[in-house]
Amino acid sequence: MTPRRPAGADAFPDHAVEPFSTRQPDEGALYAALDLGTNSCRMLIARPTGSQFQVIDSFSKPVQLGLGLEASGRLSRQSMTRTVHALQVCRRKLETHDVKRMRLVATEACRRARNSRDFLRMIKRETGLPVEIIAAEEEARLAVISCAPLVSLRTEQLLVVDIGGGSTELVWIDLSDVEPAERPRAIMRLADGFNNPAPGAARVVDWISVPLGVATLRDQFDDVEDDPARFALMSWQFEQMLESFTPYTTGARADDQFQIIGTSGTVTTVAASHLGLRRYDRTKVDGLSMTSAQIDRVIQNYLALGPDGRRSDPRIGRE
Repeated sequence: MTPRRPAGADAFPDHAVEPFSTRQPDEGALYAALDLGTNSCRMLIARPTGSQFQVIDSFSKPVQLGLGLEASGRLSRQSMTRTVHALQVCRRKLETHDVKRMRLVATEACRRARNSRDFLRMIKRETGLPVEIIAAEEEARLAVISCAPLVSLRTEQLLVVDIGGGSTELVWIDLSDVEPAERPRAIMRLADGFNNPAPGAARVVDWISVPLGVATLRDQFDDVEDDPARFALMSWQFEQMLESFTPYTTGARADDQFQIIGTSGTVTTVAASHLGLRRYDRTKVDGLSMTSAQIDRVIQNYLALGPDGRRSDPRIGRE
């Protein structure tokens, strides 16, 4: 289905981004990936080691690039300046480690903002970094292939959920025609596109990208003072935007061959809270399994804290 998307994006690419290859990486080289989102700027520098990778350096900063975007349709001068400062830190890390292979992408805030082209020129001028704006489908594809190592060999139906600062992507994948041992690799092959009718391949039943994330929801409902009412309104709006997503219309039911994999800071915050971590620890959070009851318990605990309590929680913070 075609994802619903706000009008007026300035720097949306004039042509589709070419699909990238799933060729084997050079194990002697360093690779960097940077994700410039609506709320945060994150970068990871790593070295491939077999089917895994060794983290060499990382960076994460809540730059709030999309602050005020809902009202103005533009990136503010202050938010662009904050973000450029963060990108300068990233550039220094890339130079320190002499990283030659990298991909630096921007997502929802830059897709929507009317002045995104000016911002990209500012980034290039101030940092020299080649940041590119990717389409919603590519953002969804990147989220999907990042989950490949976590796909169970028993999984026949997979739902990938990527909750960002400015958008949320959901991808429903049917793996029932794929041999169990091939299922993680079948997910990786989706890097070249969601429309792959080949027999024995992973089949994308449906996908959607909606312009709702932790930052956009915060801005849209900032005038609602009652905390439970705000949560109810946010939940209702989310459900309204997802009502045509295939699992909702078909009444799909979960069973032991159904798996949900979540990505992004929202999901890892829930996991860290469930574990009682005061600070995020990738080694404890990545790959963690949680039940629906455990997720609901974390949500209820955060609702009980109220706005001030959530801001003081080190896993959420004021930003």
